[in-house]
Amino acid sequence: MFQKRIKRILEKLQGLELDGLLVTYLPNVRYLTGFTGSSGMCFIGEERKVFVTDSRYDSQSHEEVKGMNILIAADGLIDELERQKIFKGVRRVGIEGNHLAYTEYQKLKKTFPRVKFTPQADLVESISSVKEDEEIALIREAAKISDKVFQKILHYLRPGVRELEVSAAISYYHKIYGAERDSFEPIVASGTRGALPHGVASAKKIRRGEFVTLDFGCVYRGYCCDITRTVAVGNPSRKLREVYGIVHDAQASALDAVKTGITAKALDAVARDFIAKRGLGRYFSHSLGHGIGLQVHEPPRISSHSSYELQTGNVITIEPGIYLPGVGGVRIEDDIVVLNGRCRVLNRASKELLVL
Repeated sequence: MFQKRIKRILEKLQGLELDGLLVTYLPNVRYLTGFTGSSGMCFIGEERKVFVTDSRYDSQSHEEVKGMNILIAADGLIDELERQKIFKGVRRVGIEGNHLAYTEYQKLKKTFPRVKFTPQADLVESISSVKEDEEIALIREAAKISDKVFQKILHYLRPGVRELEVSAAISYYHKIYGAERDSFEPIVASGTRGALPHGVASAKKIRRGEFVTLDFGCVYRGYCCDITRTVAVGNPSRKLREVYGIVHDAQASALDAVKTGITAKALDAVARDFIAKRGLGRYFSHSLGHGIGLQVHEPPRISSHSSYELQTGNVITIEPGIYLPGVGGVRIEDDIVVLNGRCRVLNRASKELLVL
């Protein structure tokens, strides 16, 4: 698996006339090597494929890293690359321009003055955005866990319960049901706080008649999921019911439109235009979705600014929302995979309006 990924990197480097790629962003390091620690980088070239970490990860790296020579740095990781003469004979090296810290970039230039470091945005991501069967299976398992947690959390949603209590229960049951951790801090936004797209849990108590937006996900063997459901605690107002129906149908329209070759911009427009025609377009304030994998947010971005064409193996979210200041909000989100030219929804949690 890792050899195939490295081979694809080398093919891209040939097209870019680069002698190698230095990968420093840890999610990408993991994708290419299998390393799960917090300190490491790798260099991929035609002649040399090297992974370097520090002494804390000596045993771990030898257990996890596949297909690369492993170096254990006596001092800094860049210093070890210089000590081992890894860039000997190398002239043009790609770096992760959208991830590498400026101080590290400056150190690279100072340590290797004869090497030209060329920023490459999303080079690894252009490969990792198309998931392999094993990756899809892990994301599917993560989604199953979060679906199960959603069903459990419904028992916690009642008047007088604080949002923070609900958030704590989400994190607790993720681990009880087999996840490593949350993929991000759970969003629990009730009542007027539902108008905050990223309204992380607060000390506010849930009140009868309010909508509660629950946006959460977990990590299973490194891979993330991301689900959002909005439920009513007690009978909601007619206005909130209407908004829920619009978001529900907008999401359904977008799911139906998913296919190989559709652009992210066109897919975003399906849901956005649906909501706009109901007079609420200005209250849908974010993009329709994003890729998921080793990170909960990764390419491709499903937005009005992206010309990316969906491919078989893309795993993305579809999450339209409407946010009315002073009233509340609704978001519904599923993880989906593009397979055989069409959409396969990974989540199974109900999307009908639940009134608790």
